[in-house]
Amino acid sequence: MIQSQKRWKISRPDEQLVSTFEKELAIPSVCAKVMVSRGFKSVEEAYNFLHLTKDHIHNPFLLNGMDELVARVFKAIDQQEKIMVYGDYDADGITSTSVMMKTLQSMGADVIFKIPNRFIDGYGPSERLFQEAYDEGVKLIITVDNGISGLKQIQFAKDLGMDVIVTDHHEPGDELPVADIIIHPGLKNTSYPFPNLAGVGVAFKVAHALLGEIPKELYYLVAIGTIADLVSLTGENRYFVQQGIKQMNTSNLLAIEALAKISGIEVSSINEETVGFMFGPRINAVGRLGEAVPGVELFLTENSSDAHSIANMLNEKNKERQAIVKKISDEAIQLIDQEGNIEGPSVIVVGKKDWNPGVLGIVASKLVEKYYRPAIVLGLDEDKQIAKGSARSIEGFHMYKELAKNSDILPHFGGHPMAAGMTLPLENVDELRNRLIAQAQACLTDEQLIPVVSIDVPLEMNEITTEAIESLQKLSPFGMDFAKPVYCIENVEVATVRKIGSANNHVKMELKYGGIALDAIGFGKGELADEISPTAKLSFIGDLQINEWNGRKKPQLMIEDAKSNDWQLFDIRGIRQVNRWLPTIPVEKNVFVAFNEETVSHFNSLIKEKIWLYTDLTKHHLKSDYVTILDLPMDESTMTKLLTYHDWSRIYAHFYGSDSVYFEGLPSRDQFKWYFSFLSKRKTFALKKHIYELSKHTGWSQNTINFMSQVFFELNFVRIDNGMLVLNDQLTKADLSEAPAYKQRENQIKLEQKLLYAPYMELKQWFEERKAVQTVPEEEHLWI
Repeated sequence: MIQSQKRWKISRPDEQLVSTFEKELAIPSVCAKVMVSRGFKSVEEAYNFLHLTKDHIHNPFLLNGMDELVARVFKAIDQQEKIMVYGDYDADGITSTSVMMKTLQSMGADVIFKIPNRFIDGYGPSERLFQEAYDEGVKLIITVDNGISGLKQIQFAKDLGMDVIVTDHHEPGDELPVADIIIHPGLKNTSYPFPNLAGVGVAFKVAHALLGEIPKELYYLVAIGTIADLVSLTGENRYFVQQGIKQMNTSNLLAIEALAKISGIEVSSINEETVGFMFGPRINAVGRLGEAVPGVELFLTENSSDAHSIANMLNEKNKERQAIVKKISDEAIQLIDQEGNIEGPSVIVVGKKDWNPGVLGIVASKLVEKYYRPAIVLGLDEDKQIAKGSARSIEGFHMYKELAKNSDILPHFGGHPMAAGMTLPLENVDELRNRLIAQAQACLTDEQLIPVVSIDVPLEMNEITTEAIESLQKLSPFGMDFAKPVYCIENVEVATVRKIGSANNHVKMELKYGGIALDAIGFGKGELADEISPTAKLSFIGDLQINEWNGRKKPQLMIEDAKSNDWQLFDIRGIRQVNRWLPTIPVEKNVFVAFNEETVSHFNSLIKEKIWLYTDLTKHHLKSDYVTILDLPMDESTMTKLLTYHDWSRIYAHFYGSDSVYFEGLPSRDQFKWYFSFLSKRKTFALKKHIYELSKHTGWSQNTINFMSQVFFELNFVRIDNGMLVLNDQLTKADLSEAPAYKQRENQIKLEQKLLYAPYMELKQWFEERKAVQTVPEEEHLWI
């Protein structure tokens, strides 16, 4: 058995609807299955999804306050008032600032921008920067991607005499700031039909309203911010991203060309994964480590040399960020493992002095990925007696709402259901941890602590072609709420498997089903090679990609997870070097069993784990899914009894023995007859002294002569006295098979034939038959 790492939730779409989509939309079955599994019910609905148009863009004036915003901005431009765009230091905030700056500049506004410094100002509005803006003559502040939670700071700006327009998309609190105008798609009193805009999406709506037309030239900025901020990739957002990617692929955009160059990709190949995993981290890096202003300058510059220079700086900052993230992640994992208290519903709250607050969100994400618990990572400032950090969550634990329940000890926080940032007094960290753990225990179940992977559709091997995989691009872009499909291939044979990579930590396989083959690769899953036994049938989930080599294209499965419900037999017979097979056994789930004391003594110096003698094992109640059988018992029934005690999911068969008798066999009756006649003529024979000469004369092994002597002794034909065989005077007729030694060897030969020297398939069948028969009553089972 191979246990999956996640809970598989497989969608099995209606086959008739799949067939209709396939025919009416002229798409491969793979695409049709994905669309049906995603909830599309009609051809019309599916067609509209596949052919997005600008009709998906909503009227910006449906946002409450938009009329007032347009009037106030035009007034500022007419009266030549200085405007400040106040952004944020992440990719969403940087692109939001860029959209607003480009729009206002095109309108002839006197406009500047400011981005808070994460380490000086923290998240959101800053009194320091508002004072600075006032001193520079700013009359109107427009926030982008922040401001909804800046109650005190916006009141400060108002007290200075400046007007404030807040544009934001973050979760609003119970109290709203005293801004002159608030543009937010998710407020309770709004009539806007799509509440899931990113901060840059809100800025784009403002630009649309101010310009009186859709600012198509800014699509690429909306796409970058929307993807990087992980908002829902449905509705308007989907259209924005689709158009933005198309624009990046085909337009001569200085910032995009520079980012593509330092990322090592072609502009024509940019897609949502490029933005999410290459552009986004680099744009975010500057704000994580210092001033985010260069990020905005990259998008505002009209000089190619400057664009490439800034992009190179972003790249270096990203490398620096990666090194810091690894260091902090390693330290956080060490602290968590030392505590060892995250069993069951729990929330990880971990912190340390001098941890860089700019990367703690990334570290929190890594902790969630490793432990699958909500995680808060804090940098502790002992001088200021504050803790500042980031949170990431899992399904079922609404991070913002759960933090809000602790506002009495958590004065500054903001965010979403799955992510948040916060600052709190150092003395409140332990109390926050204890409260959140109690809250997790109240709202999370043990089942929710096992990550779920939603699988769009199980596929047949014959559906997986390069053409089908290429057609999946019709469904892109993929992202939040429309994730990249996860595919499932069930009960296939693993024809070949091998570890690859310098550390042997990856695995490459060839899967087969019904004569069709498919390459598969699992990065970081090298251990799978040790878990797959011959003939095992496995199910796999993962992504489908096209592997192109020397101009030849082949489908390839990128393995995310694997499982098998069948028990497995691993054949390690005949491998004398223990270090060749021991590392392949998960010892924490395994019990080592021997039937003979000599075997226990032999392996005690080779295996660190406890080796159980079978007779001792039956007196204990150990729990283990796997068993390694180190040797053979004296008879078949003892082995059968071991199998009936527990339904082992894996059996490792070693069957060590120093005195195998299978190839030596049983002496023939003619041999016994000759030997008895030999002894009868001499009456006595110095076996110990002359066994070598006898062996040479007869051609029999010394083991055979000793065995025959033992049989004669047990049948009372001879006495043994200090190595001398003495023929008894009175002999009783007896059959050779009556001697215990003869019976034992006969049984041993049969057992070795069935188990030690049998072909793998015969051995598997032998175990299969006995595992299927559970003869011991349930209350007497040995649950090892």
